[in-house]
Amino acid sequence: MEVRILTEADGEAFWNIRLRALRDDPESFGSSYEEILERGIAGATQSLRKRDTSPDDATFGAFEGGTLAGIAGFRREEEVKKRHKGVIWGMYVPREMRGKGIGKALLQAAIAYAKTLPQLEQINLSVVLTSREARQLFISLGFEPYGLERHALKLHDRYFDHELMTLHLI
Repeated sequence: MEVRILTEADGEAFWNIRLRALRDDPESFGSSYEEILERGIAGATQSLRKRDTSPDDATFGAFEGGTLAGIAGFRREEEVKKRHKGVIWGMYVPREMRGKGIGKALLQAAIAYAKTLPQLEQINLSVVLTSREARQLFISLGFEPYGLERHALKLHDRYFDHELMTLHLI
């Protein structure tokens, strides 16, 4: 398995796995399948281009046999009073690839990257309560729950609660 920061050249593969994530696990993500579909490959490529202009954004990909098998994004908060924090977003590993350490490798890469950023003190994320495996992974890497966002997402008249978690780097 190879884990690396995705580039514009990975735009199509990134777009396809994002669409799959939103189709297979829509309760886990704030974006919708339709929104990402409408943005197209150009939108996916543009989001990967941010890394070229700012070290505060990075999207990681795990590759198995040359195929993108998982993704996880990291971004540093932009507001001056929040620059000590970063956020893990969009983490996804397809069901058939789970249990192989891909999610752990992606998260470890994102954490290692975050630790290189000056004055970054903590990383936050949220996880849908129905995703027990993801929650256990986050806890195993040192993330601690600090709150619950009730009705974080609404999908087809059904609400999904998200647990808020943080990892303190200092």
